[in-house]
Amino acid sequence: MKKHTGQDRSITQTWRPATQAVRGGTVRSHFGETSEAIYLTSGYAYDCAADAAARFAGEQVGMTYSRLQNPSVEMLEQRIALLEGAEAARCTASGMAAMTAVLLCQLSQGDHLVAGRAAFGSCRWLTDTLLPRFGIETTIVDGRDPDQWKAAIRPNTKVFFFETPANPTLDIVDLAAVCGIAREAGITTVVDNAFATPLLQKPLDYGADIVAYSATKMMDGQGRVLAGAVCGTQEFIEKTFLAFTRNTGPTLSAFNAWVVLKGLETLDLRIRRQSENALKVARFLEPRVPTLLYPGLASHPQHELAMRQMDAGGTILSLYLDGGRTQAHGLLDALQLVDISNNIGDSRSLMTHPASTTHAGLSAEVRESMGVTEGMLRLNVGLEHPDDVIEDFDRALKAVGL
Repeated sequence: MKKHTGQDRSITQTWRPATQAVRGGTVRSHFGETSEAIYLTSGYAYDCAADAAARFAGEQVGMTYSRLQNPSVEMLEQRIALLEGAEAARCTASGMAAMTAVLLCQLSQGDHLVAGRAAFGSCRWLTDTLLPRFGIETTIVDGRDPDQWKAAIRPNTKVFFFETPANPTLDIVDLAAVCGIAREAGITTVVDNAFATPLLQKPLDYGADIVAYSATKMMDGQGRVLAGAVCGTQEFIEKTFLAFTRNTGPTLSAFNAWVVLKGLETLDLRIRRQSENALKVARFLEPRVPTLLYPGLASHPQHELAMRQMDAGGTILSLYLDGGRTQAHGLLDALQLVDISNNIGDSRSLMTHPASTTHAGLSAEVRESMGVTEGMLRLNVGLEHPDDVIEDFDRALKAVGL
């Protein structure tokens, strides 16, 4: 009996997520390799000219060009779609390539978008700067309040766009409520799920239409490559998203796809252990700093909502110091184990000062409205022993008078 490799969705969708993350979408060549192959090719050959014409016309199954299809990338797309519970997925060269493409592919001059206030700095640049250049109107709301989403709807509103948990303030959006509001009005919801991943949260289960990722983060999980992904219906991915990306070229490389495939094999283990570590570190830090935000703590203002939507609190926490940028930078400089880095999702613990790094391109007024203050720090808790991270923070906090 021929072994199943991961292509038959009637079988793979019955697997549990940990199994899907290891085997979903796998295609083996005639060599029978166990680890997925890297297909480093830009183009593909045809047996005859008629075959080439048929493939470009969509009348024959097969690859045409790696800006559109690549076997390594296709395996990753199928695996991510399987984990997400989506009909289809397409991968991009970075998370921001995914966010940019998923908005521009469906918005035109005269359309209106509503977005959550708390977001990665580059995502706020998209909504506040790029989209208006093309005549696309945008409204920013406090994503935590469903009534603000409803009040912002106009006759030309086409998309709701938000992160939950949000970067870096860890705002939680009520997925069922906001997606329900959008669906009643015929509006498409795009959810950035990078902080949670499909292992901790599945926005499609709450009514979301599209889920987007920086796969650079937890999916790779070891700080090696850039990648992005967009998940949705087969119709949206093939008729709307693919039409945009095939002509604009935000393509993921075969090598990066292979690296993320390897990262996904340990995603279930990593995100659960890192969430456990983050909770332990958060409990240590909470009494030592003026304000600490972590969805897994009862002190988080939206803890109950977060725990209804998520299986765990995730790997990220944010803390606020009263001493502004001077004290925040001082704490960063005093850390010996935890690296100063603006990446997240890494197996290493990383910390950054958003106001001077990830959100530095936004005005002080916008940062203030988002909750990104000069005394704010964002921590990605890694796979180190949590007691070593705690001891590092204990020394560093004492060094800055905390």
